[in-house]
Amino acid sequence: MSQTTNTILMIRPVNFRMNEQTAVNNYFQEDINIKNAEINKKAQKEFDDFVDKLRSFGVNVIVENDDVSFDTPDSIFPNNWVSFHENGDVGIYPMFAENRRKERRDEVFMRLEKEGFLIENIIDYTSAEDEGLFLEGTGSLLLDRINAKAYCALSPRADEDLFIEFCEDFEYTPIVFTAYQNVEGKRLPIYHTNVMMCLAEQFSVICLDSIDDKKERKSVIKNLKVDGKEIIEISEEQMHHFAGNMLQVKGSDNKRYLIMSKAAHDSLNPKQIAQIEKFCPIVSSSLETIETCGGGSARCMMAEVFLPRA
Repeated sequence: MSQTTNTILMIRPVNFRMNEQTAVNNYFQEDINIKNAEINKKAQKEFDDFVDKLRSFGVNVIVENDDVSFDTPDSIFPNNWVSFHENGDVGIYPMFAENRRKERRDEVFMRLEKEGFLIENIIDYTSAEDEGLFLEGTGSLLLDRINAKAYCALSPRADEDLFIEFCEDFEYTPIVFTAYQNVEGKRLPIYHTNVMMCLAEQFSVICLDSIDDKKERKSVIKNLKVDGKEIIEISEEQMHHFAGNMLQVKGSDNKRYLIMSKAAHDSLNPKQIAQIEKFCPIVSSSLETIETCGGGSARCMMAEVFLPRA
């Protein structure tokens, strides 16, 4: 069992823009006053530069193009609808925004099989959408694959019962909490766990200040410590620059890297950078348009492929 993978699936956008359907509870999104075609062009350039950078460090990036016939402005964030596991299982997840449900495409699975991966079994949670219940993949689920623990910050996009069902199906111990952010003077739930927390092999970057309930915060800290993870704390301000939205991957020669956006990297202080670099180098890329309009960052763009080879 491994916590990190060398293979990443990424979806190149064709219709990227600010998704009005997700903006209702993703408080990281902002409108920018340029035409959608221009936004998409900028996002494509950021995407291509990011892929080139990952590949330059030996990461195996499989790029699948989005299909212009679907109106899927958020297709650039595939980690929300699918997860791939070492035993050949694939999880498919229920999505809050109706226009995001069209991102789930069989062509993606066909592409992975063509690349030599084995898909044994598909576990499909999407019928929960009929009941208005959601669990948005590894946006909602932070998986400690080695210690078989799953962390989940509950929100309108992460239902507790569904999370427990996932943990039973995939044999993870559930760690449930709620993480909040300040929105116009109110404390409102953060839409995805992976914007406030990152789990690497030996450490976790986390905004503990966002977990308002002391018991819940204690439980998260305890679980991380028991599993030997060094806790690297970030502030809510840093979280708003996507400093929680990071992913550790393997490059060439099995070397580990922590991937993040330039905004996230720039928000870190020298002490935090030193804490991370004790374990692995940082790789960052500018994702300004994608972050501003999409309300997601580097981690959201990468669906980790842990599938066995055929």
